[in-house]
Amino acid sequence: MTSASYHQFRGNLETYFDRTAQRAWEQLTSDAPVSGIRATVRAGRTKMRGTLLDWLGEDLRGRRVLDAGCGTGALAIEAALRGAEVVAIDVAGSLVAIGRDRAPNGLAIDWRVGDMLDPALGRFDHVVAMDSLIHYPAV
Repeated sequence: MTSASYHQFRGNLETYFDRTAQRAWEQLTSDAPVSGIRATVRAGRTKMRGTLLDWLGEDLRGRRVLDAGCGTGALAIEAALRGAEVVAIDVAGSLVAIGRDRAPNGLAIDWRVGDMLDPALGRFDHVVAMDSLIHYPAV
């Protein structure tokens, strides 16, 4: 997946989330008041994140988790609070910065800007890609 079209596609995603949608995602993933439709989206995302975390378990000590497409980091933060060592990665540096700023000090989260397909990230016990796989073609 390192073709020119892939790099262009990834660049388009980065531009969209870093510029066009950054403020919307920052607000949607905060406690700030939002419209009715966005409130429904927020509630749905909260429920989905809870389900994914429940599948991982309450005690994640000794587990390495990749939050692929971490966005503003809500799942990464919760997984780290459960004891996981988390790599939180997203192509949008502005969203990663929000997550890093929101995270309590002392959590085992390695915040990265980059590609979740990078083999240098290493091996993981769990990989969560809550909003990411929709951007990749099925192979």
